[in-house]
Amino acid sequence: MERLARVWGPLGRIGRLPLTRDQLMLLMAAMNEFFLAVDIYLAHSISGNITSREWIPIVFGPLAALALILAGLLALRRRETASVIASVIFLASIAVGLLGTYFHFIRGILPSGPPGERISVDLLVWAPPILGPLTFSLVGLWGLSAAWSEEPPESGILRLLAGRKIRLPYSKTRAYLFMVGMGILATLLSSVLDHARTPFTNPWLWVPTLAGAFASVVAIGLGAIDKPSRTDLATYVGAMILLIAVGIVGALLHVQVDLTAQSVFVPERFLRGAPFLAPLLFADMGTLGLLALLDPAES
Repeated sequence: MERLARVWGPLGRIGRLPLTRDQLMLLMAAMNEFFLAVDIYLAHSISGNITSREWIPIVFGPLAALALILAGLLALRRRETASVIASVIFLASIAVGLLGTYFHFIRGILPSGPPGERISVDLLVWAPPILGPLTFSLVGLWGLSAAWSEEPPESGILRLLAGRKIRLPYSKTRAYLFMVGMGILATLLSSVLDHARTPFTNPWLWVPTLAGAFASVVAIGLGAIDKPSRTDLATYVGAMILLIAVGIVGALLHVQVDLTAQSVFVPERFLRGAPFLAPLLFADMGTLGLLALLDPAES
């Protein structure tokens, strides 16, 4: 709580949390694997016929989440074995994300079109979200960071198998901040491409755009600072809280759009209308951003 306490003093009087920062990060990774699969299932159901390649992330997500939870329980007695299992899962998650991005990109271009027209902004706007699958890769990256302990804290030295160590160019906290910033940026770009289908006729669509741009710059900027000041931390915390609020409000607005004028729930509208889970990615990244400021100590 040290960094958060510098922003708001009363947080310093809160005792140690039952889970460490890395354990909370791994728990968030498991939750993200599961809900990403749910979101993708809803998106792929629009066609009415989910193909074999489209089942890959849908099946992988819940299995990965379950395996990560079991690895977390195993870590109570055998940390290194659990770290290896989690690392394999996260490497697979990175592969699933990259493969999905390739499939989405292929769907968004015209390989046989005339030169200069095979790739265009319009095609990418109306294609399946190019950056959407990369969320799996992002989960894999921060999961790999959380799976291995940093000793001593803030040293950038990760302890691997058999006592081997690897030195990173910066601490795990700063690595988390960089990943949060890149995750926000990917979420922002996906939001912009999705909202571009309505050419931003609704002025409220600029709110997540501006909030996401601000938060991504703040997160990456804080990661670049070796010794941030209280003002730097306060600005960052404010940006993460803003993201959480934008995500929750955005999800409620998407649900409102998907309901009929009489507030009747029609499943078809939720499948083909505004994706009600998509805005929660902003809230997800804001939560991860706040977790990054927790005490890095393992015990």
